Amino acid sequence: MSVEVRAPAATRTLKFAEALAEAVDEICAEDPRVVLIGARFTGHTPSAHVMEPVTRKHASRIVWPPISELAYCGVAVGAALAGLRPIVEMSTATFSYEAVPQIVNEAAVIAAMSGGRVRAPVVFHMLYGIRGGGGPQHSGSPQAWWWNSPGLQVAMPSSPADVKGLLRWAALRSEGPTVFMDHQRLMELEGPVPTGRHEIPFGQADVKRSGSDVTIVATSIQVSRALEAANRLAREDGIEVEVVDPRTLEPLDRATIFASVRKTGRVVVTDESHENAGVASGLAAIIAEECFDALRAPIRRVAIPPTPVPYAESLERALIPDTERLVAAVRALR
Repeated sequence: MSVEVRAPAATRTLKFAEALAEAVDEICAEDPRVVLIGARFTGHTPSAHVMEPVTRKHASRIVWPPISELAYCGVAVGAALAGLRPIVEMSTATFSYEAVPQIVNEAAVIAAMSGGRVRAPVVFHMLYGIRGGGGPQHSGSPQAWWWNSPGLQVAMPSSPADVKGLLRWAALRSEGPTVFMDHQRLMELEGPVPTGRHEIPFGQADVKRSGSDVTIVATSIQVSRALEAANRLAREDGIEVEVVDPRTLEPLDRATIFASVRKTGRVVVTDESHENAGVASGLAAIIAEECFDALRAPIRRVAIPPTPVPYAESLERALIPDTERLVAAVRALR
């Protein structure tokens, strides 16, 4: 998959997986407090091998845990409280369901419960979304759960540059717990990545494409799909779409989103989570509450219908909030 993204002057073209591996390598090299619990950040993808030299180089910093998510996430939270900066690689996001008590009822609340005296700078990294034949137990999109858990930061990068910049900031700078969500189908995405120690502070959205007619607020893999839809709409309909990528759900850059919505007056919100109480619903509610006077049409959501993700890829494709659905949603706003 390849999409057009504005590039800074000094960049290289990397795959998403390569940028992710580079970030992990640099993080381990720069801060001896960082430990990895698991290290298969790139999943079972064609680019999975890019992590091999990183795991060899930093083997002494990696603990390979058993299939016991509740236990090893508890270990990670304790290590963070003791002064380390753990990164927990949880593989498939649905596995994190087993660790909800540690993520939500320990890591997320410890700062509030201690009056800010104790913090847990731990990163929970997971691969989410419809992957291709994963079935219900390997295709989960729980980002709305984590967003609805006060005390957690939630990052959802959409490009190679963003995954490197956001992960470096989460692992090296943040003092709070972060759920870091990568879509497995982004691993082969290519894009420009700044040279050097590229970091992106949380809470800074990015306008991936400027436009004047409609705003698409898109997260993670939906950004690539939104850019494809925008290019098609410009070519076929003369509709200029602005694509806004929040990059982090918590903290959320409301100002950038609101500015775009007020400029265009029409908005589609898209995320690969379920429609009911999902991320698209939450963002739509925020926009409706704060920008209702600027809207010239109802807000449209493009997300997954409220059904378990099937194993059969033919059925799976019917659920994906793809470019066709985004194009149809924008056209419905006219």
